[in-house]
Amino acid sequence: MSAQDKIQKTINEHDVVLYMKGSPKFPQCGFSSLATQILDACDADFHAIDVLQDPEIREGIKVFANWPTIPQLYIHGEFIGGADIIKEMYETGELVKLLKANS
Repeated sequence: MSAQDKIQKTINEHDVVLYMKGSPKFPQCGFSSLATQILDACDADFHAIDVLQDPEIREGIKVFANWPTIPQLYIHGEFIGGADIIKEMYETGELVKLLKANS
């Protein structure tokens, strides 16, 4: 299975997926830490993928969304964005609405 297929399968199987560096308990970069803190603040049930564990996924996710940075958030199969966009959407209340919309 290619990295692209694995990514698509994961996004299809989980409502909320965060591709990040490290884990929610031990994020390995500030942006990943910020993303998990915001999702926790939204009381979101999310599936985290540590891209540092799999170089194919780490590079593949950048191609998958045509987005050069990590973290990357997907909600209901849709690419939302990275840490800056997650933060902005959280501050406007849009993120919580999106998370609650189909839960």
